[in-house]
Amino acid sequence: MSSFNEFNENVIAEFRANAGKVGGPFEGAELLLLTTTGARSGTPHTVPLGFLRDGGGTPLVVASAAGADRHPAWYHNLLARPLVQVETGTEEYEAVAVPAAGARRDELFAQIVRAEPGYGEYQARTARVIPVVALQRTHEVPEEEGGIAGKLLSVHGWLRAQLAHVRELAADGAAEAGAPGAGAASLGLQLRQHCLAFCHTLEFHHRSEDAGLFPYLEQQHPHMREFFRRVDAEHRVIARLQEELVRALDAPGVGEGFSERVERMSRELEGHLDREEAQLLPVLRALGA
Repeated sequence: MSSFNEFNENVIAEFRANAGKVGGPFEGAELLLLTTTGARSGTPHTVPLGFLRDGGGTPLVVASAAGADRHPAWYHNLLARPLVQVETGTEEYEAVAVPAAGARRDELFAQIVRAEPGYGEYQARTARVIPVVALQRTHEVPEEEGGIAGKLLSVHGWLRAQLAHVRELAADGAAEAGAPGAGAASLGLQLRQHCLAFCHTLEFHHRSEDAGLFPYLEQQHPHMREFFRRVDAEHRVIARLQEELVRALDAPGVGEGFSERVERMSRELEGHLDREEAQLLPVLRALGA
């Protein structure tokens, strides 16, 4: 295992030093670097992977593990933490990793095998169904101003965009609930991965505010103490809604009940973000922070 890790580290270093070009066994191959968050450790892990693109240009990676009977560690990581970083040599961006399901997975895998027959040989070695994962780029919200104010607006914009996408998927899931099948299975994975990415980012954002930004601002502006108490209460309400969403993702099927939960989260979060921005942005701008 140590020699394998050392090999990967050398490939990663060469990839980054040469704008995605590497030699040796990967010479001429199209590679990307995928950084996942450890499902147990919570630490980042980067692996070099070959990839192809679907008809829309989205990168596809295959959890082949050279035909081993167990999924690779990076696949387990992205199921637990779907938000990943992708490096292609020419750019680096954030994506939500979504495994294909049912007929869609079979269709994509057949396309991949036609382009790279070795993946078919890997599948022949194992009884497990080798996953195909789409790396769907997230909505990018550029910082239109500097400092903490700009970062706050950028994070809020990302949360709003990702939640809007989850709402669309949940509504589609409610429509599909009466006719389960391969399409419903694929939609379910889309919803699960995007919803988890949203929930994990929201949780981290609120934890960062509670532990760092808000105590600092309250120290500078004691008159805002009551506002921060209200925000703390709102964070608790949103955290409960978030926990309900995550638990519901493990329930069988995607139905109207989940869509209603997402709508409630949307109403609570939109109001919360609006109130935060109204109160915090003038303060942050005045501080030059």
